[in-house]
Parts: sequence; C-alpha cells; structure tokens
Amino acid sequence: MAAARRGAVGLIYVAPAVVFVGVFLIYPIVELVRMSMTSASLLGGGEYVGFKNYIKAYNDTTFWHAIWFTSKYTLVITPILIGAGFALALLAAERSRFARWTRAVVFMPVIIGLGSSSLMWVWLFDEQVGLVNKLLVDLGIIHQPMVWFADGTMGLWAVTISIVWKVVGYGMLLMLAGIQSLGTDIFEAAVIDGASYWRRVMHITLPLTTRTIALTTLVSAIGSMLAFDQFYIMTGGAPRGETFTTVYWIYQNSFIYFKLGYGAALSLVLMLIIFVASGIHIYLTRRGGRA
Repeated sequence: MAAARRGAVGLIYVAPAVVFVGVFLIYPIVELVRMSMTSASLLGGGEYVGFKNYIKAYNDTTFWHAIWFTSKYTLVITPILIGAGFALALLAAERSRFARWTRAVVFMPVIIGLGSSSLMWVWLFDEQVGLVNKLLVDLGIIHQPMVWFADGTMGLWAVTISIVWKVVGYGMLLMLAGIQSLGTDIFEAAVIDGASYWRRVMHITLPLTTRTIALTTLVSAIGSMLAFDQFYIMTGGAPRGETFTTVYWIYQNSFIYFKLGYGAALSLVLMLIIFVASGIHIYLTRRGGRA
C-alpha cells in the first residue's frame, strides 16, 4: 500500500513535466510529420501527398545551397565563439576589478534582442554613414567605404562579426562557470611547482573544462544551424540568394509562398541533420573523455 502511494505521489510530481513535453514537444513533432505529407497551404486546405514533399526537397537546389551556406556559417562562427569565449572566460576568472567589468561589458549584448542588435549593425556597416567603414578608412585598412552586403562573402563576415559581438558573452559565462568549478588547490600546487600561467591554462584549465567547452560548442553550433533573424534583417538573402540560410528558405516557402506542407518537410530534414550531427558530436566527446 505504501509503495503504491509513493508511486502515485511520484506520478503527481512528474505529471506537469510529462504534460509540458507532450503538449510542447511531442504533439508539435507529430503534427509536423503529418503536415509534411500533405499539400497544406497557409490559406487553408491541402490533401495527402505522401513523400512527394521529401522528393521535392531532395531535388531542391536552393534548399541544399542553403544547407551548405548554413553549414559554412556554422563552421566559421563556432570556432570564433569558442576561442573568444574561452579567452574572455580566463580574463573574467581573475580576481580583479577589471575582470568584473569584463563580465558586465561582454555579457551586456546578450540581453539585447537579436532583431535590435541586427538593425544596429546594419547601420554600423552602412557604406555611407556606417562607423565600421569610417574606422577602416581612418586606419588606412581600406581606401574607400565598402558595400558589405553586395557580396555573399562580405555579407557572411558582417553577420559573423555582429553575432560574435552579440552572443560571445553567453559562451564566456558557461566556460567561466566551468573554470570556477575547478577549485584552487590544483592551481596552487601548480604555482608551487613553478608552472607558468600559460602552462596552467594549457595543462590544467583546458583539459578539465573540456566537457564545458564541448557543451558550449554544441549549443553554439545548433544555434548557428538555426540562424534566421540576423540574415533576414541584415542581408535579406542577398545578393542573388547567396546568404539564404536553411531556416530562411523554410520561412520563404511556408509564409511567403504559402507552402506549409513543403515547409514542414524541409523543417524535418533540417531537424534530422541537426539530430545526426549532435549525436556524432556527443559520441566523439564521450569517446574522447574515456580515452
């Protein structure tokens, strides 16, 4: 009787979480799968079409170009975020007034809305009144203002700079927590043994925060694969669709072309790609941890 009562109490405790997962995760995925097999339109209606949307996605060159561009963006920005975040975390971990200011200044952009920060950077990169071009000209790096968003590569780097400024503080915070959880005994012993600061970083801090760095890398990579707002506001997919991200193309099909069924199929393909990539990352991280 007591065991049954404890089981009932346990079910009551987990019921809110089960309901939340069912309503906001399982049901939307099931509905997405159902919709991906129909010709559903934003205007209503639609009929069952089986796997035609997936066949169309397989032959959609724009979609695969968007996948390639998004992957390139992820491969470019993720190492920058991790490297800069770790360096800033080391700086912020020091016990000084400057370190406290570093935490505040670097983390402040994180709380700014992505739409607001993207609009701000559009003005900063403007070829006529933008501060970035003025600084580069004054420093002699370029001879005349650049049109950043007229070229796919320059547009990619412009967005990358804006996003690094916006979110590097989040990675810094995660890695700072990992560094501060290490304790001081091992560092004090290393100092007594004559280890320099960089030796302590390379042989103590870095190896012991590997899991935190791996988690930050995974979060950053997933966020980059889902990039939309910054490209929608800053480049609009220009020039000639060169800066179309995967989510941007899904948005175009679902809400501009009214093809909700096809957009659902593209969303599931993207979800599968992220799921597989995340699984490989977790497997390699665990395997490296056991080595």
